[in-house]
Amino acid sequence: MAVLLLVLLLCAGSSIAQDVLSPTVNIIAEFKKLNHMDRRIQKLEETLTKVLSENEALKTLVQDSQNKLESLQKENEGKKVAFSAGLLASGTGQTGPFSDSKTLEYKKVFSNVGNAYDSNTGIFTAPVKGVYYFRFYGHCHGGTTMAISLLKNSQTQCSLHDWKPASNGNASNGVVLTLEIGDQIYTQLWRNTWVYDDPASYTSFSGFLIFPL
Repeated sequence: MAVLLLVLLLCAGSSIAQDVLSPTVNIIAEFKKLNHMDRRIQKLEETLTKVLSENEALKTLVQDSQNKLESLQKENEGKKVAFSAGLLASGTGQTGPFSDSKTLEYKKVFSNVGNAYDSNTGIFTAPVKGVYYFRFYGHCHGGTTMAISLLKNSQTQCSLHDWKPASNGNASNGVVLTLEIGDQIYTQLWRNTWVYDDPASYTSFSGFLIFPL
């Protein structure tokens, strides 16, 4: 009986030792799982960092695009140049004659896009380098002589003339000019000549930018 009990105790001890030495939880496999999870977390962190970096780059690109658009809009606005004006702001009347040439001041401004024309002086000042077109008209009564020239920086470019017509006289001229920034265009009445205007604006001066250079 004692021998049998001893055998049973030895068997039980052997079983317990086997359970301890061979646990049901695979520690190596769990470590592998944890290691794999760490790598996935690291990849997620790298992806998140990349996404955040790309987002900042996108914000910078959008801001740069907006700045360029605003710059182009301002530049485009600066290239819109056109004006047209009649000689007299109101009423009727004859201008001249004068003992010397006289710069005509066109007071009745119909349009002045870009504000390059100054009605106080009658002078158009080019705001941008480019090719421009100018046109001017003159009207006079019978028996008077009318002569007007268009000048660029004090240099005559073209003129109109009507010598003592039997009745009313009309004349016009135009020219395409290449201008630098700051070049000035205006018309001058010749000395000892006349020009007439009324609300119909027979005498006028106009110009516009064809294209910038």
